[in-house]
Amino acid sequence: MILRPVQMTDLPALLDLVQRAGPGFTTLPANEERLTHRVRWAQRTFAGQVERADADYLFVLEDDDQQVVGVSALIGAVGLREPWYNYRVGLTVSSSPDLGIQRQIPTLFLNNEMTGQSEICSLFLRHDQRYGSNGRLLSLGGLLFVAEFPQLFGDKLIAELRGSADEHGCSPFWDSLGRHFFKMDFSHADHLSGLGSKAFIAELMPRQPLYTCLLTEQAQAVIGKPHPNTEPALKILTAEGFAHKGYIDIFDAGPVIEAPVSRIRAVRDSQSLVLAIGTPDDQAPVWLIHNRRLENCRITTARARLVGNSLVVDRLTAKRLQLQPGSSVRAVPLLNQQQQAVAA
Repeated sequence: MILRPVQMTDLPALLDLVQRAGPGFTTLPANEERLTHRVRWAQRTFAGQVERADADYLFVLEDDDQQVVGVSALIGAVGLREPWYNYRVGLTVSSSPDLGIQRQIPTLFLNNEMTGQSEICSLFLRHDQRYGSNGRLLSLGGLLFVAEFPQLFGDKLIAELRGSADEHGCSPFWDSLGRHFFKMDFSHADHLSGLGSKAFIAELMPRQPLYTCLLTEQAQAVIGKPHPNTEPALKILTAEGFAHKGYIDIFDAGPVIEAPVSRIRAVRDSQSLVLAIGTPDDQAPVWLIHNRRLENCRITTARARLVGNSLVVDRLTAKRLQLQPGSSVRAVPLLNQQQQAVAA
């Protein structure tokens, strides 16, 4: 498997992936015109032709048969061209000493506090490919890209994970809150947001804090809870240093997780090494490896041995990276030390 920049020839596969993902995959709507525009913009981004405020690094995961089986993306900066909204879950404390009553009520505050930060988004892997290291390559490959090109990103990475929605596209959080102000169902609002029509959020969403006790029990129960399809990504990113600090999506209440770039394990522990060809044994650890290119980026996972300043891999790995022996790579062990110990 390799993670690489998207190409126009990937458009049919992208449409198939979006349809498999189902409702709630806001950043990649099942709209061919919108997807075509995004692919073209991603090509400009990888070519270094756009500012950070407009940068959209869209990657696809491709197997050795050149079949696209997954997608992920990095956004250079959110909220610099148009507002980027979240709810922050806070706490309102009220009391009446005379009555002996004190209440602590979770409260939702509409905010733009993530403005200017970089985002991991559009993460989806085909269900039949969720084995081995495929999910980690798709989730962590972008982090190694950030480690190689930190000047292209902010000092914090965020990921807005999909929240709860059923197979029909109904969200209990939206049905209890958003529907009252937008007079449209979740899938319609989600579709408009995915098409880039986000001005309606500012125009219709109430600015006052909202008390969660006024929501249905079903809506309260899903605040900050990820969709089952995103739980594996949440687990992987949490192990890298991401944490949920109370921010949620305004549509489906999915968690927004965050981490300072300098503290993300795949960034912090990555090294610049020299590629060497050899025969790593079956006990060698799996590494995440990047060919250090921007427009012709290739990232893969492979068993490798660290010998001094050289990373010894087999010929197939070098071929996947489109590199020759002696080339420079950026690499990091795929698992942290604790995970490696468990795997062993």
